[in-house]
Amino acid sequence: MDQEYDAVILGTGLKECLLAGLLSVDGMKVLHMDRNSYYGGEAASLNLKQLWERFRPGEPEPTKYGRWQDWSFDMVPKFMMGNGLLVRALVHTGVHKYLEFKAVDGSYVMKQGKTYKVPANDMDALKSSLMGMFEKRRARGFFIFVQDYDDADPKTHGAKDLFGNFTYYDLDQLTSRDLFEKFGLEPGTVDFIGHALALYTDESYLDKPARSMVGAVKLYSESLARFNTGSPYIYPLYGLGELPQGFARLSAVYGGTYMLAKPDAVVAFDETGVAVGVTSEGETAKAKFVIGDPSYFPGKTKRVGQVVRALCILSHPVPNCGDAASVQIIIPQKQLNRRTDMYVFACSSQHNVCAKGKYLAFVSTTVETANPHLEIQPGLDLLGAIDEKFIHVSDILVPTNDGAQDKCFISKGYDATTHFQTTVEDVLEMYTRITGKTLDLSEKEKVEAR
Repeated sequence: MDQEYDAVILGTGLKECLLAGLLSVDGMKVLHMDRNSYYGGEAASLNLKQLWERFRPGEPEPTKYGRWQDWSFDMVPKFMMGNGLLVRALVHTGVHKYLEFKAVDGSYVMKQGKTYKVPANDMDALKSSLMGMFEKRRARGFFIFVQDYDDADPKTHGAKDLFGNFTYYDLDQLTSRDLFEKFGLEPGTVDFIGHALALYTDESYLDKPARSMVGAVKLYSESLARFNTGSPYIYPLYGLGELPQGFARLSAVYGGTYMLAKPDAVVAFDETGVAVGVTSEGETAKAKFVIGDPSYFPGKTKRVGQVVRALCILSHPVPNCGDAASVQIIIPQKQLNRRTDMYVFACSSQHNVCAKGKYLAFVSTTVETANPHLEIQPGLDLLGAIDEKFIHVSDILVPTNDGAQDKCFISKGYDATTHFQTTVEDVLEMYTRITGKTLDLSEKEKVEAR
């Protein structure tokens, strides 16, 4: 281990493995270490035996659930947007060739205690039971505007009113709130567009320029069309644990070195407080900089919140979602008088993550009270009968500096969302800070989902 590297990376979470792959492809010499004997870090996927060891230590896993090897529980469950940043990163790096994906069956939103399929385009708007007849027409006009919008074509930068008069919309001047008002959309419609389509986690986007919101809704619609399965999401067979291993394999192909089960690995600093490598078992691997998740950098992070997650085993699909074997339900904050949204994520043996006849369901949200176990009850209520339930609360830690001075580049903790957009945004921002370059994720070829 007494060698010199461009980077030593601590932790094998998705963010760290993605960065390892990108930097290795760039020609950097990378050493990747983890205190655990398995990949994934905080976002690991655990089998049934590992799950029981973590949440019910000393109690053997029940035999009624079949082989423990047939299960894969994501500690940070998330789906992938079909045309989103993570899929683009997979294609850009070629890691998609190592993995198999299956489309998610359904995307739903909760309104007044009921679940509704999320309308994502003008045709969906006309068929949706989420809205009344006149609101459907207004929503259809909004969706047509979003679908047709093209930066390079000024003719698409506006819409006609009922009298045929064209109105130009400057998306850098208009806020999202202003744009919704231009189309006369009701608060309930704004709610599902902002949270179930654009995937914002709170209401702050409403008073920011509308360009970002329009782009996010357009991304949802494009992802929906990409696989034509009724949902914009895909998910890897055998669970999310396959993702970090795929990027780790990419790094290894380009010369990256991996060392697992290094519980004593600590960052080494010089007398000025600059990271110069990592020490483990009496040896120090020198490096120009060190990358890692917050758990490896005590004193260099701060807590900005917490996430509560419930992991559940079911014997049936999530009710009121058309018997979908995999589904996401978003509960916008206003539906529960909260400040942040709640998310329900479910999958089944069709994704090879559990025994046949069983289903995995997860509920997550940002902690807002002193009783996080009670906060997620509205999401649990959507699941019907629950066979097993495991609840855990995680801190959301973020770095206190950008790494420019101390050469410690630290990823942010994972938020409550059940999609990867914010995860990859953090990676891309870190990549730019580390290399000074902006990563171009333009696609070289297509990824397929069954």
